[in-house]
Amino acid sequence: MKATIYHNPRCSKSREALALLQEAGADVTIVEYLKTPPSRAELVRLYDRAGMTPRQGLRMAEDGAKAVKHGDAEAILDAMVIDPLLIERPLVETDKGVRLGRPIARLHEIL
Repeated sequence: MKATIYHNPRCSKSREALALLQEAGADVTIVEYLKTPPSRAELVRLYDRAGMTPRQGLRMAEDGAKAVKHGDAEAILDAMVIDPLLIERPLVETDKGVRLGRPIARLHEIL
């Protein structure tokens, strides 16, 4: 099974998700999204596959989220492209779908 993880190695949940994927024997592509941010179109595609809105993918703990948390999807996506710290992690994609790994157990749905 192939998997892509949008990963921040400094995040414990992201590290847990990566370990889960590796333990499951997945062929993992790691995208350090702070170094290589996804495009706006890629974010739209991922959230569509996950069945979630950009607001649900917004990392509310970041200061920059306060300015857009009540905005529409377009404003939130624009903010995420400008500041990828606003993208909640870990986001994982397999052939079975996309899930936000919070909680990590949700990743079992796509393994």
